[in-house]
Amino acid sequence: VQLVESGGGLVQAGGSLRLSCAVIGFTFDDYAIGWFRQAPGKEREGISCTSRSGAYYIDSVKGRFTISSDSGENKIYLQMNSLRPEDTAVYYCAAGTTLVDGVCNNDFGLWGQGAQVTVSS
Repeated sequence: VQLVESGGGLVQAGGSLRLSCAVIGFTFDDYAIGWFRQAPGKEREGISCTSRSGAYYIDSVKGRFTISSDSGENKIYLQMNSLRPEDTAVYYCAAGTTLVDGVCNNDFGLWGQGAQVTVSS
C-alpha cells in the first residue's frame, strides 16, 4: 500500500494550490480520508478529515481548504485557497482516519512522502 502526494510548491500569500494523493494498492471507498501537515519545528497535525457528518476542518483552514476524493481514480485532493505564510508545511494524505473530539487521527498509520507547500509573504 502506498500514498503518493503531489501538487506542492512555492506560492505567494493569497494564492492557491491543489494537492493530490494517489492511493495505490488499497481502495478507500469504505474508509474516511484526511489531510495532515507538519510545519518546521512543530508536530504533525490533522487539518481536515471526513466523517459520517461530513468534512471537518480545523479553524485555521476552515473556509479556505476543501477536501475531496475521486473513488474512480482512487485519489484524494486538498484544494487550498487564500494561502498564508503560516500554511507553510509538508502535507500528507491519509486513508482510514477517524475524528475524535475534534482531532483527526490516522488510524491506519500509513504515510506518504508528503508534499512541501511554501507560502511566501
